[in-house]
Amino acid sequence: MHLSNEQKDYIRRIRFKKRFVLVSQIILGFTFLLTWELCSKYKIINSFIFSSPLLCFKTIWELLITGELLTHFSATMIEIVIAFVLGAFLGLGIAILLYLVPILNKIIDPYLTMINSLPKVALGPMLIIWCGANNKTIIFMALLINLIVSILTILNGFKNADKIKLKLLNSFGANKIDIMRYLILPGSIGTIMSTLKLNISMTLIGVIMGEFLVSKRGIGYLIIYGTQVFNLNLVISGIFILLFISYLMFIIVSLAEKFFCKYK
Repeated sequence: MHLSNEQKDYIRRIRFKKRFVLVSQIILGFTFLLTWELCSKYKIINSFIFSSPLLCFKTIWELLITGELLTHFSATMIEIVIAFVLGAFLGLGIAILLYLVPILNKIIDPYLTMINSLPKVALGPMLIIWCGANNKTIIFMALLINLIVSILTILNGFKNADKIKLKLLNSFGANKIDIMRYLILPGSIGTIMSTLKLNISMTLIGVIMGEFLVSKRGIGYLIIYGTQVFNLNLVISGIFILLFISYLMFIIVSLAEKFFCKYK
């Protein structure tokens, strides 16, 4: 396909902006790490309290060599994936049900709001009694945090569907299932994907909170153990690993977003 000079210039500008953003992100991250390392090296900050990038990378490398990193990383990833997938599918399913049955939505709406505002950590002791000090408690804690947010956000996206298209489908006699299939779901892909991105952080919060309470494995356990023995290198290394997990999950959801937006 032949492109005009204007189209070629536009494509070049778009590519330049993407490269500029990427390079800027790399420079920003490198500058932060370099500044942190220099401040630690020249005693501007206390390296025992604030650690340093080199000490953190050394700690991560030692965990990798001993095999502990794989053990803790895999434990946390399994919990995150299970809680994230359950939250996504249950959140979408319940949001669809509440949209299709408005009277049910009106009945349980105040309860959803109350549960969403409740500090989930307050339920931690009860979850330990109900589910035991195991992975079930961790997954359930993460699910409590991400599920209500998913339901409310997706349902709000459904309600903001194009009103003109909605009236058009109603005028043709479309039922609720047809409207959901051909208008609401395709038109809410962006909202659903944004909710999934939000759920990455919600799920991480729930999993790490659960690991703080009951786990003997996982990144949350490493962080709480490092705090107990005053090993701040281990604590900050755990935070770096969590940032990596968050970025990895974000990339996966972004790829899924591109796929669904292309074929919606």
